[in-house]
Amino acid sequence: MIVSAIGFVLCAGAITVMGVLSQRDRDRLAPIGDLLDRVMATRTARVAIVVFWWWIGWHFLVAQTVDPTYG
Repeated sequence: MIVSAIGFVLCAGAITVMGVLSQRDRDRLAPIGDLLDRVMATRTARVAIVVFWWWIGWHFLVAQTVDPTYG
């Protein structure tokens, strides 16, 4: 459990550092808004992202509420 918490904190720190660096030096690292504009440019990418989030939600949110002994 502590390893997971440390992993989330490290990921949040990395995202924060990259966000700050992208604002300081736009030539080396694109700002997050520009990155999302580019990723969401095609319909295929938008559908893939929605399916990915659905999969994450199903496996980590819904699966935790289902009682496997019921039925």
